[in-house]
Amino acid sequence: MKIAICGGTGFIGQALCKRWVAEGHHVMIVTRKQPDSPAKNKSVQYVTWDDMKSSPQVFEGLDALVNLAGASLSQRWTVKGKESIRNSRQKTVSAVADLMHTLNQKPSVVIQASAMAIYGTSEDLTFDEQSPSRVMDFPSEVVSQWEDAADRIDVERVVKLRISVVLGNEGGAFPKMLLPYKLGIGGKIGSGQQWMSWIHIDDIVSLIDFCIQHPEISGPVNAASPHPVTNDQFGRTVAKVYHRPHWFPVPAFLLQRVLGELSLILLKGQRILPAKALEHGFKFQYAELHNALSELKNNTR
Repeated sequence: MKIAICGGTGFIGQALCKRWVAEGHHVMIVTRKQPDSPAKNKSVQYVTWDDMKSSPQVFEGLDALVNLAGASLSQRWTVKGKESIRNSRQKTVSAVADLMHTLNQKPSVVIQASAMAIYGTSEDLTFDEQSPSRVMDFPSEVVSQWEDAADRIDVERVVKLRISVVLGNEGGAFPKMLLPYKLGIGGKIGSGQQWMSWIHIDDIVSLIDFCIQHPEISGPVNAASPHPVTNDQFGRTVAKVYHRPHWFPVPAFLLQRVLGELSLILLKGQRILPAKALEHGFKFQYAELHNALSELKNNTR
């Protein structure tokens, strides 16, 4: 297959590229600028966002496009920061939509990144793909607008991948979450009862590939393990697997004072289930948190 990955130099994008190159596919990585040195593997081709606009013909004949690009929510939510987050997502989705309108041979599927924030937060409710979106804070507002923009993408299938916390050693949130435990000061955050939906990096890579390979899948797809945990359960499992203490609670007011509105990401959560993936027969390699963390520990470089 010929597959383009927008945001292909990021955490998930690199893992996708590694898998697909190993399987013999041709991967186009869309990034802001060309790397200083050429790709070591001839199966990997780097193109820029400017190339997408000025030379769309290089994208003719794609089998699939995966758009993971967008500024991280993990930055200060100042007025400027919020605007940057909104604009980066709108801009990249619009670029993909414009590309699809230009191509003569469009890919049959676009996998568009989204996020679990679309459901809002709750300690009591459980969400699957049939649950309505709930705009109740900045993250849910951003993701709702993100998904609305994806409706402009004119291809046979658009999959809106609602991503939970991705666990891996090479990037994402997990190395930062693990650090307090390595330092011996791990503990629950706030009440510890807020839900944390998560997925192992290998499983999200497999799920993206699964969605491409199964033409009956479209629309929202929750990228999350079938076994979410509370913040306190997550911390206790980390402590057990890594043989570190779980004792030092971080009060909510302290996080709010230090991080401001950004503390919402840590103090609120969503319990989401991957109903659509399971319905279509997807098998999670790491469905249980203990197994996922054990694999990460055993494969730490």
